[in-house]
Amino acid sequence: MIWYPYEQMKTMREPYKILDAKGVYLYTKDQKLIDSVSSWWCMIHGYKHPELTAAIKEQADHFCHVMLGGLTHEPVQKLSDKLQEYLPGDLDYCFFSDSGSVAVEVSLKMALQYNTNQGRKRPLVLALEHAYHGDTFKAMEVGDDEDYHFAFEEKTGVVHIPTEIPALEEAFEKYHDRLNCFIVEPLLQGAGGMRMYDISFLKRARELCDQYDVLLIFDEVATGFGRTGNRFVADLVLPDILVLGKALTGGYIGHAVTVANHKVFDAFYSDNDRHALMHGPTFMGNALACAVALKGIEIFERENYMGKIKHIEEISHREMDGFTDQRIKEVRVMGGCTCVEVYDGATLEGFQQFAYERGVFCRPFLKYMYSMVPYIIEEDELVQIFDVMKEWFRRG
Repeated sequence: MIWYPYEQMKTMREPYKILDAKGVYLYTKDQKLIDSVSSWWCMIHGYKHPELTAAIKEQADHFCHVMLGGLTHEPVQKLSDKLQEYLPGDLDYCFFSDSGSVAVEVSLKMALQYNTNQGRKRPLVLALEHAYHGDTFKAMEVGDDEDYHFAFEEKTGVVHIPTEIPALEEAFEKYHDRLNCFIVEPLLQGAGGMRMYDISFLKRARELCDQYDVLLIFDEVATGFGRTGNRFVADLVLPDILVLGKALTGGYIGHAVTVANHKVFDAFYSDNDRHALMHGPTFMGNALACAVALKGIEIFERENYMGKIKHIEEISHREMDGFTDQRIKEVRVMGGCTCVEVYDGATLEGFQQFAYERGVFCRPFLKYMYSMVPYIIEEDELVQIFDVMKEWFRRG
């Protein structure tokens, strides 16, 4: 029996069974659905992309996987080189893993050991209110959403603040000598409610992290590769550690990477074996994942995805700006993300089936109806998603 995620198995509704998928569409036995959420935000190229499929097949004809313990291979070397060239600043050192949650764990482990390797005891992590960084243990601890992690009541070793500069400055003044890092989802907090905030907060965070030698970690698992309307938020404010996942492999196979700058890497580079980063996921640097990631980055650049995202954002503003209903608290748009927040989550009960019957797959959560579409979506398909959202409220 399948144990499904984020569901009470006793009361969950039967999931839709997908028989095929192509472009932005999912196919069940009786419906053709526009995927408005990119299968948890990873399918930026859509489904069954011929070049990505070919990249996987070509690599599989050579080998699918070898461990990076004592071995290496060309796809992982090429992807590391590409990311070093592609990412801003001196984010040059790539540590691969098999999921975004694990990559976040690696970043937090790096930040702690960065300090212990230098003889400093700094046990605290600074994080944001409403943060979501994954479902593994340390990632849950730095997260701040009881709707996901209500089974774990006590959290120690972390300080949560709102996305307000006075609160940021107060936290650094109070805790700076105990902080090893500040971890954020930059500009757009995803599973914590599609919350959007201003770049000025991150610029001030960078200044304070520099002042007190606290590492700044950007969790761009969800925001990376254009979702905020920026290629990476790291292009605007440079972190010490960057975490990427989801869109990295275009949804073809789970993989992620934790990328460190020279300052971080140098704290581990030593004649002392105890200064090594003792972490090694079995499937890190998987050859299939690396091959498809390389092809995905090539397509992202060649097909002007940033132009596509700008067009998506323009249509989103055109269709959703000014849309109101007494049950709606706020409509927010940023890059390739649109969110309708309601006052009461009960307002959205039944919406998923309503959308299904109208040819759209949506997955609202808590008080949030949202879209994070594949970047290859056509204008009429995007408008159809928004029409379904608006129809839900207009029906009375």
